[in-house]
Amino acid sequence: MSALTKRRYRVVIIGAGIMGLSTAWHLAKRGITDVLVVDRGYLCGGASGRNGGGIRAQFSSETNIRLMRESIEICREFAAKMQINVWFRQGGYLFLTRTKQRAKMLEASAKLQRDCGLDTRLLAPSEVRDIVPEIDPTGVELASFNPGDGVVFPWPFVWGYAKAARDAGVEIATFTEVEGFSMRGAKIAGVRLKKTRHDALVAEDRDERTSAGGAGPLIDHDRERAIDEEGEAFEVECETVLCCAGAWSPAIARMVGIELPNKPHRHEICSTEPLKPWLGPLVADLTDGLYFSQSMRGEIVGGISVEPVPHGINQRSSAQFLATYARSLVRAVPTMSRVKVLRQWAGCYDLTPDGNPIVGHLDECENLVMACGFMGHGFMMAPVMGRLLAEHLATDESTELFDRWNFRRFKEGRLLSESMIIG
Repeated sequence: MSALTKRRYRVVIIGAGIMGLSTAWHLAKRGITDVLVVDRGYLCGGASGRNGGGIRAQFSSETNIRLMRESIEICREFAAKMQINVWFRQGGYLFLTRTKQRAKMLEASAKLQRDCGLDTRLLAPSEVRDIVPEIDPTGVELASFNPGDGVVFPWPFVWGYAKAARDAGVEIATFTEVEGFSMRGAKIAGVRLKKTRHDALVAEDRDERTSAGGAGPLIDHDRERAIDEEGEAFEVECETVLCCAGAWSPAIARMVGIELPNKPHRHEICSTEPLKPWLGPLVADLTDGLYFSQSMRGEIVGGISVEPVPHGINQRSSAQFLATYARSLVRAVPTMSRVKVLRQWAGCYDLTPDGNPIVGHLDECENLVMACGFMGHGFMMAPVMGRLLAEHLATDESTELFDRWNFRRFKEGRLLSESMIIG
């Protein structure tokens, strides 16, 4: 018998990452607690627990800039409101470019950001050291800096939303996989679920973390709660399904015969031994995708684009990443050549053809709502997107934003643009 309290829910959310949990909490704030959040793994097992925790408003589209201004304010208040320390630190983002083409793009983006109220300023190569004295500006064409951007520690952010949602009456079932849907015409009538093997998923994660001598997200067992013995499949009825499954979202959509254009893309990251505090902002090189910041404990946490990557969902680490990352990091900060890397892990970006997410109802399935394809910035957008998604689910009112990001734009040829994507 399932440990769930009901067999029918108003909303079933697939994916217990920060996007799904933020939405669940905002639904509960609106009085809608008849909500079930399911995840095939554990909290922080997906992209929400495998990213660098960057929070920025420096984007090249007005939509993303304005959304992130609100999201940063939510992050600023999160620790006090949720009573959990997320180590939020506003040290800014320092973007570097090394080509004239990228420099022109950065100039246009910075102007738009200032028009939207940000304090972004452009820096000549000689001025970069005013922000980070240790950087070697050789080869840098132009830089931009916004002091309002920052970094958080991802795991407690996820745990904070999960605890608040549970305390409000939302049910969260980890180690619970979606096997399919029961349909009534063009609507989902029920979600078929099955308990996943806790030990198998833990072993899978351990293999990923140790394949290249690194380590990834750890399981907080005290916060996890599976719902059935392995092999016991069951179904819950629902009014609406919200898919926040990140790189796994296309597989969910495929269960109702819909082929989404987004693809998973492995993105690797690592952490060094702790150092004395020296780095204020998160530094990002738009030319090769390098980024790095210093945590509150002193580690340098960073990543870089590596091609080619394995096809499909792959969260294993590679030696190629360490070599590529080391070359680029030492070029930017030569003194980093003597620092030891302690941990390495990987997660999946959820890439769309135009660099913008897929959000809203699908025309092909009346009560399936998508919130996926957020590239590498879904974590930072989730605080504000959770509010907007909850409002949409509660009122069924459409918004200009959801119309802009709807799946149908790919069929209609209305591709969007976003050039300030790291990795």
